[in-house]
Amino acid sequence: MPRGRLRVYLGAAPGVGKTYAMLSGGRRAMARGRDVVVGLVETHDRPRTAEVLDGLEIVARKTMVYRDTTFTELDVDAVIDRAPAIVLIDELAHTNVPGSRNAKRWEDIEEILAAGIDVVSTVNIQHLESVNDVVEQITGVQQRETVPDEVVRRADEVELVDMSPEALRRRMAHGNVYAPEKVDAALSNYFRVGNLTALRELALLWVADKVDDQLDRYRAEHGIATTWEARERVVVALTGGLEGDTLVRRAARIAARTKGADLLAVHVTRADGLTGGDAANLARQRTLVESLGGTYHQVVGEDVPRALLDFARGVNATQLVLGASRRGRLAQIFSRGVGVETTAQSGSIDVHMVTHDEVRKGRRRRADSPAALTRTRRLIGWAVAVAGVPGLTAVLVPFRDSLSLPSEILFFLLMVVGVALIGGMWPAMVAAVGGSLLLNYFFTPPIDTLTISDPENFFALVVFVLVAAAVSAIVDVAARRTREAARAGAEAEILSTLAGHVLRGEAAVSSLLARMRETFGLASVALLERRPEAGNKPDDRSDPDAWRTVATSGGTPCAYPGLADTDVAVDDNLVLAARGRLLDAYDRRMLEAFAAETAVALRQERLREEVEQVAPLAAADRMRTALLAAVSHDLRTPLASAKAAVESLRTTDVEWSPEDREELLATADESLARLARLVANLLDMSRLQAGVLGLALQPVALDEIVPMVIDDLGVPSGAIETDIRTDLPEVIADPALLERVLANLTSNAVRYTPPGQKLLVTASRHGDHVEIRVIDRGPGIPREAYDRVFMPFQRLGDRDNQTGVGLGLALSRGLSEAMGGTLVPDETPGGGLTMVLSLPVVSAVRSDQVSL
Repeated sequence: MPRGRLRVYLGAAPGVGKTYAMLSGGRRAMARGRDVVVGLVETHDRPRTAEVLDGLEIVARKTMVYRDTTFTELDVDAVIDRAPAIVLIDELAHTNVPGSRNAKRWEDIEEILAAGIDVVSTVNIQHLESVNDVVEQITGVQQRETVPDEVVRRADEVELVDMSPEALRRRMAHGNVYAPEKVDAALSNYFRVGNLTALRELALLWVADKVDDQLDRYRAEHGIATTWEARERVVVALTGGLEGDTLVRRAARIAARTKGADLLAVHVTRADGLTGGDAANLARQRTLVESLGGTYHQVVGEDVPRALLDFARGVNATQLVLGASRRGRLAQIFSRGVGVETTAQSGSIDVHMVTHDEVRKGRRRRADSPAALTRTRRLIGWAVAVAGVPGLTAVLVPFRDSLSLPSEILFFLLMVVGVALIGGMWPAMVAAVGGSLLLNYFFTPPIDTLTISDPENFFALVVFVLVAAAVSAIVDVAARRTREAARAGAEAEILSTLAGHVLRGEAAVSSLLARMRETFGLASVALLERRPEAGNKPDDRSDPDAWRTVATSGGTPCAYPGLADTDVAVDDNLVLAARGRLLDAYDRRMLEAFAAETAVALRQERLREEVEQVAPLAAADRMRTALLAAVSHDLRTPLASAKAAVESLRTTDVEWSPEDREELLATADESLARLARLVANLLDMSRLQAGVLGLALQPVALDEIVPMVIDDLGVPSGAIETDIRTDLPEVIADPALLERVLANLTSNAVRYTPPGQKLLVTASRHGDHVEIRVIDRGPGIPREAYDRVFMPFQRLGDRDNQTGVGLGLALSRGLSEAMGGTLVPDETPGGGLTMVLSLPVVSAVRSDQVSL
């Protein structure tokens, strides 16, 4: 049976109309003769959604009971038995009631798709797993229900349902999304213009990425190698040379001219890894690319032009930026160069050849590249060449009558190979030339002259010289590659250590400097920064007033670059100054790589510091916004009630009976008391957050304070059952604050206790603490929401704005901890929520701690 197709309507924000779009599409499919049913749709009491739903066949939902509450969920079996062509299922990220066959609705949909039924579903961008944390940062609201991105990416069709922030806010103001009493709070919180704009951009970027994936898959399936200019992508090729900075900036300017263009940098390295670019230059250029909003890539390939073009075509690049050739004119005669070859094979990709300061300076071997062999070996090689060849001649002369010329040539060839192995190419070449002259003079007829009578002997000597030269060159190259391989291995080990250092979270600047000092055996290492007021003068390297020390490791640091034995300029304002010994060119290259990583670590540290400084301001702003939104209704309601009652009493148009007058006075008194409690909670919460809450800790008897709190609540008789033993020890608490905590916990439990159920308040001793338990039989809360329930302005499970601002539990926990206790939630056996308040007993607290 073929698998069904999945179509997803992705909403940029709640209320943009994705459910309406899904239902409208279903009606159009039904009008074309398709068999369409509704598996599950939530209208949220929106009249236009209910109107478009009317007339569609709806599959009955499955009823489930959880914690004495009835829920309805998608009936997967009923949908499969009905076997329609298309089923409409709302809210892809929905979490099913515990006890369901699948934990998530998208898993239900997978079963329906496997049965060969097409599914149309909906999801909002904030429910995608990859952007969930970003959405929380933007909106300040954590999304509990998420769906893996891969589920939506696997969909056969994804359609974005979008709306401008202003249009969505108008829809909300007209009551098309939420009930009127919720509109003010929603518009001032989640549905602010900035939030909606950011969510819209997230949705557009996510859909754009999926479109890119679909385009790449289509081109791969159809074998399309040419690029399609659906989106500008600029690729810049880096060699690791000094010209890379110029190329990156030029490519960034090209990308900036086309809004939305991507910038990618690529470096091609040989398969053996021995001819990659300068590590320090590449590290600096990678940082530059990323700072300009681009990405850095590295590919392996022997044919550089082909590797570049394969990469460019693979990412569907439209433009390729290359540096002008550094080869001299003579070298270009024998090889056209990477730029010319790449341009000739580029096809539809535009190639930009950018000139730079390194043009035609040649690709000389780096000055920091050490010789293939050590100086000692080269000297020994010269000695063997100068003394060994004449010595071999002296040994062979007595036997020249019994040896043939080919045999003598082989002995000399063996000597040349030995010299090449010991001293390298040039001593071997000297040995080969000298050996050929000695062979000619002493062993080639006519003997004791440089004349050669037989042409075959002449050719034999020429071949000897050529073979000796070839062997010498091969040995030299092999020795050089061996040295380069060893050097590359050491470099890789050092960089691997540096990478592991970063991955283990040790990327602090001081830690990196310490690792740098240990690696290179330095006495001290310091990171110096040019003072802003000093400007950028080339002659300030010896001016101590122009520099300040950012971080240091080791002994006495350098106060300015001029004091350093080795200094590395990280950028225009940062210099790494090392003291202890002079570093050779190779070690300096590695030091530059460390310096680049240190600069990145410094930037990260400063960003973290800025975040830490901004975080309290952001938290205060969120608190202010939440406070204004949450109390807008709760302050107005008691004020309006009290004002209405007082105005009614003052009117002279109505003659109030004593009963009516008493009721109006009670209403005013109750409203003002509610307002006083709200203001007191807000003030106490602000004092808690500011750390200025006053405490008067003293011994308190629970069997006295708990009944008093319950009496003050005014709940019906018998609604609360208490079990407070009189022999419980006294606890250390502030009596007034403890009353507030118990009143908040008890009133909150009463609100959620079902009719006919009793609330239980008990207390018992556990070691040096007494635990007070407020036990209700309400719906409870999931364990994963235990921490969230103590956040200010959170009312988990509430669906209206008339149940308070959500400060009660947050304030209760803060007051409990201020008194030295704890407040934690627990699950009530059989269903419900238990709040456990733990306070220290008097015997567990020293007398000097009680008199706070």
